[in-house]
Amino acid sequence: MKIAIIVPMAEEAEFYRDHFHAETKEMFGSTEFEHFSVNGNDVYLGLSGIGKVNAAMNLTSLLTKEKIDVIFMTGSAGSLQDDVHRKDVILVNDFAYHDAHCVSAGEYVEGQIPREPATFKLNSPEREAFKKYLGEEDVDFKEGLVVTGDTFVQSEEQKELIKKNFPEALGVEMEGAAFAQVARHFKTPLVAMRAISDNGDANADNDFDKFVKEVGAKAAKLISDYVEKMN
Repeated sequence: MKIAIIVPMAEEAEFYRDHFHAETKEMFGSTEFEHFSVNGNDVYLGLSGIGKVNAAMNLTSLLTKEKIDVIFMTGSAGSLQDDVHRKDVILVNDFAYHDAHCVSAGEYVEGQIPREPATFKLNSPEREAFKKYLGEEDVDFKEGLVVTGDTFVQSEEQKELIKKNFPEALGVEMEGAAFAQVARHFKTPLVAMRAISDNGDANADNDFDKFVKEVGAKAAKLISDYVEKMN
């Protein structure tokens, strides 16, 4: 089995490098992917970079050259709900773009790219298997919608604007919907997990710097332990 693990930032990849030991490195597009052999599986670890274009470009570069069986995406997100707190783990049900506004272009809803679905649903046997694993390990996690945009949300005003269009969204980040859109076109299952690093308010910048490594390591440990048991 070929498994891809992709994270936006080097800080979020540090744990994987400590947990696994790279055998080779290979360039796919502008991203260097580290190649590991784990329990007989080929694992590719790469940095997508920050933002939607970087995420889409680098995942596409990998998927055009390698037949990946499942993609794991981890990293951090900001909270959009009062009951979603720093260090909480979100197993994403679906992604949407909070900065796509095409309702006047036809019968589209907020967040929908023309000729694409309104949200990118992550339903797959691979996601269900990972969800079952989290339950067996007694991991406390939430499930729901996470929204994506090329904005670092750091004010209540920004949060309220997003929640106006996506009142049920649990978190906000900068890459997930782009990953999901590419994965959908390549018909490759995506399992996405985000750990909350900040509350998306005026303290977001300070909170993000403080917690990003901690929550990134938390998500990475869950994925690493799971990958080691896959066969």
